Amino acid sequence: MKQAIRWPASPPLMLPLWLLAAVASVFALGGLGNFAILDNNEGLYAAIAREMLSSNDWRAWVIPHLNGLPYMEKPPLLYWLTAISFALFGYVEWAARLAPALSSLACVALLCWFGRRTGHEREGRLAALIFATGVGVLAMSRVLMFDMLLTALLTAALFNAWLFLKAGRRASLRWAYAALALAVLTKGLVALVLFSLALLGALLVVRQAGFWRSLWTMLDPVALLIFAALVLPWHVAASSVEPIFAWFYFYNEHVLRFLGKREPYDYYGGPWWYYLPRMVIYLFPWCFLLLLRFAAPAGPPAEPALRRFLLLAWLLPLLFFSVSGAKANYYLVTVMPFAAFHLALMVCQRDWQHSRVRMLPPIMIVIACTLLAAVAMTRTLPQGIVIQGLDAKTFLVLMFGGAGLLAGALAVLAWTRSAWSLVANGLLSLWFAAALGLLLWAMEPTLSSRALAQNLQQEHAGRPVYIYHDFERKSSLAFYLAQPIHVVESVSADLFWGNRLRINDIMVSAAQFTAAASRTPLVLVVTDEYHAQFLAWDVTRRMRLVNRIGNVRVYVN
Repeated sequence: MKQAIRWPASPPLMLPLWLLAAVASVFALGGLGNFAILDNNEGLYAAIAREMLSSNDWRAWVIPHLNGLPYMEKPPLLYWLTAISFALFGYVEWAARLAPALSSLACVALLCWFGRRTGHEREGRLAALIFATGVGVLAMSRVLMFDMLLTALLTAALFNAWLFLKAGRRASLRWAYAALALAVLTKGLVALVLFSLALLGALLVVRQAGFWRSLWTMLDPVALLIFAALVLPWHVAASSVEPIFAWFYFYNEHVLRFLGKREPYDYYGGPWWYYLPRMVIYLFPWCFLLLLRFAAPAGPPAEPALRRFLLLAWLLPLLFFSVSGAKANYYLVTVMPFAAFHLALMVCQRDWQHSRVRMLPPIMIVIACTLLAAVAMTRTLPQGIVIQGLDAKTFLVLMFGGAGLLAGALAVLAWTRSAWSLVANGLLSLWFAAALGLLLWAMEPTLSSRALAQNLQQEHAGRPVYIYHDFERKSSLAFYLAQPIHVVESVSADLFWGNRLRINDIMVSAAQFTAAASRTPLVLVVTDEYHAQFLAWDVTRRMRLVNRIGNVRVYVN
């Protein structure tokens, strides 16, 4: 009699460390310099680090400068690391993004380490794979912003704090406070808030010593001294260099931003559910594994306290972000390590014996990609964007349609082998990573000022460069030109306070520009958004259009 095939109760999820390291490195580092520094946030931060490194004044390392003006919105740790990267490797794109990319890899290592320390090594490695290949983390690992560095440091702080509460090792607590201090130096007091919320969750689920007694043990004098020794020097130095720093940094940037009343208003709002659909996008395509909670029977439960801690470690910060008056997509990356580990615990607890269970996630991905392809077909997209010889609509349809076909093929394979249901997600992430790279490369003239800077250096070398109205729209121009850009009739939020604090010739009025244009050869850059306003200005009679690059027009007098 032929013996029936017996499938394992759960898929073989103990990924080899070498394979996990290779996959994470490809997703974090592969093609890191293949596209130019992006305008807006990335351009701002790259320019700040470049100014910091080129400055001969030590105070520029205490109070960062943007476009020649003080910029106090964020602490300096990311700028310091990026400036060091530039010093070592030169002013190239991959060097600008090295700190976020390495921070992503640090999160992968922390998830594996925490899994081993808590007796959930298999789950930790799966969580690391989910984290490294999720669409949201993929994007944030490859752009110069604060949030990935904050994520790595906050993850290290909370994992060490949990280990201290469970095992009582003082060394873990001191490492937690050291990481927390560096997180504060990365993005300010929000790191303290997020740590405190997650720590509250940890104290609520670790009950062997009682809530108040456990809280008291967190006030270790040596740990607090380590925290103060790392945090206080920069804050004291910044207050001495810039008298308005304390009010601006603590009140305007933290309290008023949370309340949605910061001056100037330069951020997004949104409803209370703003982050819920974005959580799905960040975890795509792994988010479909959540369906297993309802479709697959559960095996032996994982450690309940750890499960509750991880749940609260991503849920409580999510609630904090949701009630805040300032919202942004990139805030979500800080909760991804905890959400990934929580999801991995759930997946490894499920019974994978039935093929219909293994096929369910890739089948749902097929449905989702088909719907997205259909939406792309009905949308009106910008004209003139050509990606590998295809217009934007055709490219998006093929991107989602191809992902659906890939998921469908892997769903069939998942019917025979349980591990293929996980391979499907990894390959789909790679598919979308390649598509995102092609899209950024094709849209570079619109998303970055590199081509504009090259044109100005070749065709108009020696002329001072002015930009009409909005510095942020072409923020990478200052990085690529390695010089401040004059702003005419500024509406820039990022230069608002620096202009108020310093008398300067960088921010100029219409009359000042008219006077300069009458005596000096210069270049004026006008973005499409403000071109109609520019044409209504009398000075246009003295200016001559010489080029159009991406979404800007170049004028000379």
